[in-house]
Amino acid sequence: MTKHVARLEDVDLTARLSREDEEKRLHAAQLRLLHLRLIIGGQLSGGELGPPVCIVFEGWDAAGKGGAIKRLVAPLDPRHVRIAPFAAPTHDELRHHFLWRFWPPLPGWGGMTIFDRSWYGRVLVERVERLATEVQWRRAYDEINDFEHSLAEEGMIVIKLWMHLSHQEQLRRFERRRDDPLKSWKLTDEDWRNREKRPQYTEAVNDMLRLTDGPLAPWDVISSEHKRYGRVEVIETVIRRIEAGMARLGMEVPSSDDEDEQQTELALGADEADSQADHAAAGADGTAPPAADGRSAPASAAESAPESNAESAPAPADTAGSRIDA
Repeated sequence: MTKHVARLEDVDLTARLSREDEEKRLHAAQLRLLHLRLIIGGQLSGGELGPPVCIVFEGWDAAGKGGAIKRLVAPLDPRHVRIAPFAAPTHDELRHHFLWRFWPPLPGWGGMTIFDRSWYGRVLVERVERLATEVQWRRAYDEINDFEHSLAEEGMIVIKLWMHLSHQEQLRRFERRRDDPLKSWKLTDEDWRNREKRPQYTEAVNDMLRLTDGPLAPWDVISSEHKRYGRVEVIETVIRRIEAGMARLGMEVPSSDDEDEQQTELALGADEADSQADHAAAGADGTAPPAADGRSAPASAAESAPESNAESAPAPADTAGSRIDA
């Protein structure tokens, strides 16, 4: 039987959700993801750790990757998930094999890492911008497949997502960023130059999907033309892949009406209620609630931070040729 390979042209960019449907599905998906993470992290399995979960995000500039990651990790304890962002390799990193810098953030058993850009830069931006030779980027397909296959065979759940949107929608988002003083820093000259090379990048992306889609590390292309739909599709896809990975490794996949999941929902609701109560208490007189030791907590982060002459600023943009997936 011929294996189906995800292609950009097969993605339904008309898919969308109402705000109400997004909230309903997002809440259900976040609860399910939290429950699975508690199991894999050993919190609901008698301390037995589950398989490591590695989620790779790639996509077009302004495809909503940051917003999707934000909602993906929202219900999770920050101690139980790691986000590893990658920009252009440093001078020292360029002295090593291109996969070298991606090893340290990989999750161990019971862990979860989200890669915000990844080793696929070798066959995307480095290919199109000629930052790697043709011999290097053509060889990289096999190197990546071997790399991911070895991780998956060791037990890792490898989830790979490409955030897709149309050329026209990307332009609309670029223009909104350009005209918004609070978001204009996110838009660089390099982003505009990448738009001019959309045909070359499209060819590179389709080659990537075709040549690096394996049974243990498949690609999922997310329709991100409408942000609400894309955010929900991301978390539901991650859940589906985690459940499939658990089943492959012989772990019991809990049903959605599992009693423990209901307890997780109650616990999550209690946390939300406590958070709202804290905010209400702080808002009553404009001060923060007392700290655990009885002292008043600072009203803002600025009051608790040491004095500094340096002004805060957004993170610097990637250097030329460093990315196509904002």
